[in-house]
Amino acid sequence: MKESTFYLIVYAWIAVAIFIFPVIIRIAAPYGRHTTQKWGKMIDNRVGWILMELPALLVFSIFFLCGTGDRPAITWIFFTLWVFHYVNRTLIFPLRLRTSGKKMPIAIVFMAIGFNFVNGFINGYYLGSIATAAQYPLSYLSDPRFIIGILLFAGGMFINWHADDILIHLRKPGETGYIIPIKGLFRYISCPNHFGEIIEWSGFAMMTWSSPGLAFLVWTFVNLLPRALHHHKWYKDIFPDYPKSRKAIIPFIL
Repeated sequence: MKESTFYLIVYAWIAVAIFIFPVIIRIAAPYGRHTTQKWGKMIDNRVGWILMELPALLVFSIFFLCGTGDRPAITWIFFTLWVFHYVNRTLIFPLRLRTSGKKMPIAIVFMAIGFNFVNGFINGYYLGSIATAAQYPLSYLSDPRFIIGILLFAGGMFINWHADDILIHLRKPGETGYIIPIKGLFRYISCPNHFGEIIEWSGFAMMTWSSPGLAFLVWTFVNLLPRALHHHKWYKDIFPDYPKSRKAIIPFIL
């Protein structure tokens, strides 16, 4: 593939995200607490989660490992971080969920598969076939973009995982229903898991300093900001005593 064609795909993908943002912010994606059967046939939520996240792990890895480029040492760091995140997101996280009998629409699974396929492709192809040693020499390890980026990535991952752990252990064995989380960053925002993931991929975009990394960040923001706002509204609608000072996704701001 010509580089010009590849970058055209990346910029078009960013444009699609910006174009559909006004739609996504008005419609709560029908899975999790917003699940509805109006979207058609349903599938077990664990199975659905694994299926929809798997392309981000496999497609990225295939295009990186089978790429025709230099694959300098720095790109292997990016590869490792991406795979580390998605091994947890695809295989470990869904198996840790304490849910039984919950389902999600198959339509959502297929849409997420498409989303993860494109993001996995553009980032895997870029790092495996386009990135060069001139862009990422070993001295790049001391570049402020790499240092700030990897710190953001690690910090965002910690926030994301810690919030997920709080949610997973929110209910005692045998308990059902929803409970207001109060630990960690939940004191300040309704969705620290989404906040952490946005920070994480901001770090990835920063340290790769690439348009594919930026595209994934834009899509992460477009997906998770509306999700957090819908969660926040749901909490306030369901719990009359929900903390009034708590924001949706950015502490003290939004």
